[in-house]
Amino acid sequence: MVRVETPLSYIAKRWTPSTKVVRRAALSAVVMTVFIIITGGAVRLTGSGLGCDTWPKCTDDSLFATPEQGLHGAIEFGNRMLTYVLSAAVGWAIIAVRSVKPRRRGLSRLAWSQFWLVMGNAVIGGITVWAGLNPWSVAGHFLLANGLLTVAVITWVRVGEGDGPAVPRAPRPVRNLSWAIVATTVLLIALGTTVTGSGKHAGDSSDVPRMPWDWNAAAHVHAIGAWVVCALAIAMWLALRMVDAPADTRARSRDLLIVLVAQGAIGYVQYFSDVPEVLVGIHMFGSSLMWIAVLRLALSMRERAAVAAPVPAPSAERPETAPTS
Repeated sequence: MVRVETPLSYIAKRWTPSTKVVRRAALSAVVMTVFIIITGGAVRLTGSGLGCDTWPKCTDDSLFATPEQGLHGAIEFGNRMLTYVLSAAVGWAIIAVRSVKPRRRGLSRLAWSQFWLVMGNAVIGGITVWAGLNPWSVAGHFLLANGLLTVAVITWVRVGEGDGPAVPRAPRPVRNLSWAIVATTVLLIALGTTVTGSGKHAGDSSDVPRMPWDWNAAAHVHAIGAWVVCALAIAMWLALRMVDAPADTRARSRDLLIVLVAQGAIGYVQYFSDVPEVLVGIHMFGSSLMWIAVLRLALSMRERAAVAAPVPAPSAERPETAPTS
């Protein structure tokens, strides 16, 4: 049976990247994911959500934005084009991970899952346009982008680890606390979409429907969730010092606290200053940094050693034959 060689296997056979190169490739996917989350927010905050009034084309007759659509069309179309840049970054990560020797299949699956998440979110983005910026589909679009960010960060961290079994680096109660922080942060991000969905920035200048509850009430519930995450993060910071956790884990806890303090300050300032667009955009950037910090903290609670390569069995020695005369 003839085995067909794919482009990926062809590259992998002829190129072996260093761990540094693979980490940079994985990091590029993380950076581009954060960037497209921010630019997606900019589309909404500038009222350009329906700058292209259909999908996958920008108009019924044109794949590209037209002069008649003005600045809003250019902004929306530009954000769509960034999906290709994101896809290139994810593709670069897939190629680099696939070329690692020995092959790391689990890491390859993580890299490939980023590609499918990008494709899935592109479809949800199109549905969002078709639905006239329905706030529920807008929220789903944002949450799936954070799902992509999750996988991208895990891939980036796993590149620097081995494929051995996970070995705990902190006591079980501390590890459980880290998962509590993950769970409450997921809830906090979801609550943030309820503030967006009922708030002032609908994404378009036309009459876009909003989520059916009071924006101020949603903002207060979101703030309560933020305080819960802050309390858990402070508890984690103290616990890691009590158990003499590794220095890098304590640093992750410190980083999370710094991001949370900055994010909370921005959140309160934007609330009491009538939610200006610039601060909302910065708050979205802070949300991505917060989630990255939470994930890195949780992943630092364990370590994985490299799996020892199997030692080939010694080949049987061939018996010596007597010389012939």
